[in-house]
Formats: sequence, C-alpha cells, structure tokens
Amino acid sequence: MELISKQSIRKCGKGLAVIVLLLVVWQGAALVIQNNYILPTLGAIFTVLLNPASPVLGGQTLIQNTFVSLKEVLTGFFCAAAIAIPLGLLIGWSTEVREYLNPVIQILRPVPPIAWMPFAIAWFGIGFNSVLFIIVAGAFFPILINTVDGVESVRKRWIEVAEMLHATGFEQIRTVVVPGALPVIWTGLRVSFGVAWMCVVAAEMLPGTTAGLGFLIMYAYNLGQLQVIGAGMIIIGLIGLVADTLFRAGQVRFFSWQGKE
Repeated sequence: MELISKQSIRKCGKGLAVIVLLLVVWQGAALVIQNNYILPTLGAIFTVLLNPASPVLGGQTLIQNTFVSLKEVLTGFFCAAAIAIPLGLLIGWSTEVREYLNPVIQILRPVPPIAWMPFAIAWFGIGFNSVLFIIVAGAFFPILINTVDGVESVRKRWIEVAEMLHATGFEQIRTVVVPGALPVIWTGLRVSFGVAWMCVVAAEMLPGTTAGLGFLIMYAYNLGQLQVIGAGMIIIGLIGLVADTLFRAGQVRFFSWQGKE
C-alpha cells in the first residue's frame, strides 16, 4: 500500500515548479536591478529567515514577532467563532430572528474591517484590544454567513424524522441541525481564519503597536529594509498555507460523508 499516491506527488510537483519559477524570476530581476531598496535578492531575504532567533532591526526576533501575531489572530478567531456560530444557528433556525437581524447584517457585512480602525482606537485605545477588535470584525461575518447557510442547507426530511420521534426543538438543533450544518460551518471557519490573518497584519500597522509581523513590516518599510519585509511576507504566507492545509485535512477527515445520501 502506497503511503503517498503518485497523483499527490504529481500535484505537489506542479505546485513546487511554479514556486521555483517565481523564485528564479525574482532573483533574476533582483540581479538586474541591483538595488536592495527596490528589490532585495533572495540571499538577503533568506539571511533574515535563517536567523529567526536574532533581533531584527534592533527589536524583537522573528520568532517573537510571529508568536505575537499568532496569539492575536487565534484569540480574535476563537472570539469571533464563539459569537458567530451560536448566533448563526439562531438566525438559521428562526425565521423571525432572521427577519429582525438580516438587514443589519447585510449593512455591516460589506464594511472592510480596516474601516473600523478609527473606532477601535477611540473605543479601546492603542494596543492589544484594538487589534483584537479588528480581527473579530473581520473573522465574524464569514463564520456567521456560513453557519446560517449550513443550517438552511440541512435536509428537511432529517428534521421531519426528528419531529416524528417527538424530539424537542433543542434536541433537533443538537442532534440534527448542528451535525448537518458542520461541513458548511467548517468552510466558514477556514475562510474566516484567512481573513483574520490578513486583518492582524493590517491592524499591527496601527500607530502605537510594538510587536507582530505587521509592525515589523511597517517598521522595516520606514527604514528601507525590504529584505525584512520579504521575510515577513514569506512567514505570513507559510502560516496561511499550513492553516489552510489543516482545515482541508479536517474537511476530508471529518466530513467525508458530505454529499452522500
């Protein structure tokens, strides 16, 4: 029995080929330009990446800044999930609640999380709380909308069977609606984490922040250290890739029954 299929190896090979091509183009352009203030070489970027425990630009290390961002994004992500999932279940289950809340949701949903920055600073001051608010604002709606859609997608005959068995409303939600909606909720969590990760980087660029990958990128930009910016962007991308891979693996592992009768 093959641990890794030939198809999986072929897919990885295609992806790696594109990555290698982009790196070659980047390095070639950097050698032609010969200006690290415009386009740093890969060597300069990897020098920063290969010394993650060394202070960067006289401040915290790459590892420390990364952990600050991870702490903020995970806190905001779980706070958003804790609010959005119960609310989404309620809206999806109750037509009356949906009629009350849907207009407000549709008005607030298109507002970019970054637009809340002035309010975040005014309400919470500069620091962790304002960054957390921006992350929650960005992560909240993907989870909420997918939870509502997940509840509405639950097959009616499943609920009818539960009613025939004299299940109460709460029992129907617990035993039928939540399990049936979980695949769509999981997709919402996957999308939400990506949004939260983008929001934390942007929020850390606020005046007054002192750590995090977003802060590091902005600080490096002010000093013209583009190799540090490049290293920060690679770390952001790699963490996003790992998170998305874990969510996709969870989708396959726990919801392989989706789409089956």
